[in-house]
Amino acid sequence: MAELNELIMEQLHWFVILMVIMILILWITAAVQGTKLRKMRRRYDAMMAGSGVEDLETLLVQLKVQMDEIEESQGNHAKMLDSISRNMKGMKSKVGIIRYNAFGERGNDMSFSLAILSEQEEGLVLTGLHNRESSYVYAKPLKDGQSIYPLSPEEKEAVTLALQKG
Repeated sequence: MAELNELIMEQLHWFVILMVIMILILWITAAVQGTKLRKMRRRYDAMMAGSGVEDLETLLVQLKVQMDEIEESQGNHAKMLDSISRNMKGMKSKVGIIRYNAFGERGNDMSFSLAILSEQEEGLVLTGLHNRESSYVYAKPLKDGQSIYPLSPEEKEAVTLALQKG
């Protein structure tokens, strides 16, 4: 046992030096970690400044709620656009008009045929015949660009004009 005590006493200064070095290394590591922690805290404070929340978890929950509201709103807008798009296809957007003299020498170019069609080529042909004594207006429905009633050459020309404009 005395030999062991003597051996420890001889090596004690090396043991103390080793402990001092370990303490210095740990102190330096703690200082570096403290510096990194302060930097991180400053960045965190800068990020949270002006957000109106106290912690990151609350901020993330608020952002998730906002994102859900945006997605719901976007879905509603997509449905509205689909509805509008379907309605637009049914709108009468193709128009063709022909003016002509229906009664030869007795009139002038006051008669007309007006074709109004949708994208599906549905609509009507409106014809107005005018002379000095009277005026007549006729309407003929159209489906797929055709009418169940016979069309005059002027009415056919108005339908062709409307289809070309589309």
